[in-house]
Amino acid sequence: MTTPKQSPEPDPTVEELEAQERRLVFPRFTYDDAWELGSLLVELARERQAPVAIDIHRAGQQLFHAALPGSSPDNDAWIARKRRVVERYGAASYLVGARFRAKGTTFEESSRLDPDIYAAHGGSFPVTVEGVGVVGAVTVSGLPQLQDHRLVVEALEHFLSRA
Repeated sequence: MTTPKQSPEPDPTVEELEAQERRLVFPRFTYDDAWELGSLLVELARERQAPVAIDIHRAGQQLFHAALPGSSPDNDAWIARKRRVVERYGAASYLVGARFRAKGTTFEESSRLDPDIYAAHGGSFPVTVEGVGVVGAVTVSGLPQLQDHRLVVEALEHFLSRA
């Protein structure tokens, strides 16, 4: 007897991704918040044995970084490229890529930005503060892009539910 294959979860729509951004807003974002959020991401990643690197930046300063077993220097390069997309567009790296795909093109083909410097792949999410706007980014690299994105969103949802 064979078990039916589970179909993969569908990619989120642009509207669903935009709703995540509207919902996941901080009342403030301090050094301690960066440490707690980063530590939560490490805990979630360790539970899953995810070979990721994790980074949190605010206003151009790295407030948190961790590299877990199985990650590599390439993950840090991906983090920088994905974070630059958030900083430039003020939106999640996965959302930026999804907007280009929704127009029938790709970020690489149509953004006119150097793909060695910018990557609209999932895993970097804006740190948005109420009444202020985007002040930084939380980024994960090491899993397929949608899983990177979902890990960050899960951590943000959990963290903000405690606030």
